Amino acid sequence: MKQYLYALAVFSGTIIGVGLFGLPYVASKAGFVTVLFYFIFVTIILLITQLALGEVCLRTKESHRLPGYAGIYLGKKWKKISVVSNSIGLFGANLAYIIVGGGFLYNLLNPMFGGPEIAYILIFFFSGALITYLGSKTIAKSEFFSLLLFFSVLIFLLIKGFNQVDYSNFLTFDYHYFFMPYGVILFSLAGMSVIPEAREILKEKGKMLKSVIGVGIFIPIITYLTFIFLVLGISGGQTTEDALTGLKLVLGNNVIIPGFIFGIITTFTSYLTISLTLKKVFWYDLKFSHFNSWAIATFIPIVLYIVGIKDFIKIVSFTGAVTLGIDVITTFLIYLKAKKNSQRIPEYKINLPKIIVYSLIILFLIGVAGELISIY
Repeated sequence: MKQYLYALAVFSGTIIGVGLFGLPYVASKAGFVTVLFYFIFVTIILLITQLALGEVCLRTKESHRLPGYAGIYLGKKWKKISVVSNSIGLFGANLAYIIVGGGFLYNLLNPMFGGPEIAYILIFFFSGALITYLGSKTIAKSEFFSLLLFFSVLIFLLIKGFNQVDYSNFLTFDYHYFFMPYGVILFSLAGMSVIPEAREILKEKGKMLKSVIGVGIFIPIITYLTFIFLVLGISGGQTTEDALTGLKLVLGNNVIIPGFIFGIITTFTSYLTISLTLKKVFWYDLKFSHFNSWAIATFIPIVLYIVGIKDFIKIVSFTGAVTLGIDVITTFLIYLKAKKNSQRIPEYKINLPKIIVYSLIILFLIGVAGELISIY
């Protein structure tokens, strides 16, 4: 049971990350009903995708990350494609965590200690880098207890802000922003990168992986919808990209301090897990040394921040629609091959028909193309 709870905490805790804070903003632009539509649509597709990847993990003898599975089942060329896509996506995710998490740390501590925002960004970064070096046991336990604290703070904010919710804020709609939520929601719900991590935590209890994935995706959905309800309902047109800054204007500094703590917890724990996953991509799949894998995984996002890549919504939208879209396509191609060339009997099977798999691949190709066109 303890292994199951740790695996569930790592999976759900990683999904509940920085994407949470962009959701109220896109809901304020596109409309709450539009966001709800995307939640239903994306959840169904991602649940299928993540169950497929879980089955691949269970069909393979050794532990890998997505590029490793691509190399085994699709060959060296697909492995290279997957390394590039998976790495860019995870670097983008951690860059977003650094931007928002470091910003929350600045908002929380600057009134007491002063100093520039970059100092707090670096504190956030170096703390995560050190813990990432220590490995998965530390992270699994931190995710579990941080998740408990996270929900406590969310309930506190809900109680404090519930009476100030204006229900007319949920009735807005702007078709100009109809496609805006896609990449952000895809980013906010994707947990594929940590499914191999959850598999490692479960050890011989691989049969539980299906439940971890199924239950693990619905915990973030309930959390996200509650958070959108609270922030959009209170902030309305004043909703900011990081959600909490706009909420501070309405609820005041004293009430929002737990909110900044909540934000730091959420971003930091997910930042740890993604950093660990990146480290293992270079360590397990590319055979780099442990130190070099850790250094590449942790330092590239902070370098990107320093050179000026700081637009949070654009980062999560691109990461969600493009790099995660490519990862999903790769996952389905691996799944089809793994069914034919399984190394072991998996503890569960989802038996997806080929017509559904190819339809989903086409759908995600359209999503990737749409996001790239919107950039240019």
